[in-house]
Amino acid sequence: MNIDINFNVYSDTPEGKDPDSYSPTLRNYHKNLWSKKLPNGSLFKLNETIPMRLHHKSELGEFVLSSDSIANTYSSIKSTYNIIKNIKADEIEKFVSLCSTIGGYIIFPSERINNQMTINGARGINKKIRDRFDLTLECIRRYYREEDNPLNETLKRYSSFFKLFVNFQSYVDFFLLQDLVDNNYSEIKYFIPFKSFEESPLPDDTNHYKLYKENLSIFVVSRNERIKNFRFS
Repeated sequence: MNIDINFNVYSDTPEGKDPDSYSPTLRNYHKNLWSKKLPNGSLFKLNETIPMRLHHKSELGEFVLSSDSIANTYSSIKSTYNIIKNIKADEIEKFVSLCSTIGGYIIFPSERINNQMTINGARGINKKIRDRFDLTLECIRRYYREEDNPLNETLKRYSSFFKLFVNFQSYVDFFLLQDLVDNNYSEIKYFIPFKSFEESPLPDDTNHYKLYKENLSIFVVSRNERIKNFRFS
């Protein structure tokens, strides 16, 4: 199928609803992009038998998955209001539109385990992550290395999902995230400088936000190009 990397997923989402659940185009793009062979050669075939979700069931196990934005603009939260008010409105609008394309989305398991938080939920409310995907990916990198991280307990609950990809490099390659890691897959290319999880994950001034916006935009554009060149099996 052809994937329109310029398609804004809000354009076919009912007003006031979340594209992750309500955009049929976004869900269809996910289904076709990620229905492919895993590192062990098995096909990770996804279907839409569950409303607003993607589903897989085979000898690999059963997985219910949902879309999640990995390109958070922080353009409508109170914490960054005084920072981004100094940036032209059309710049922010352009940024939000770019982050609303397929390059700004991924899938994660969506069913709660023992009524605990999902990955989507945990990375959103964790004060050390605040929905930043570069920091989420650092947590996933550390998880595969069995190193402690702010999302460790949540990621461990979904070990059957991460086991599908065997290791961090294969996870990155499967989801076309190569532009967010170095050539050795050993370090994350952070959107803004990162020293430790003890720092605030949010940009703390206008210049910091502009750097965040620039690097996140570069990532989304690069990932969209990878998606555009993806060869469906």
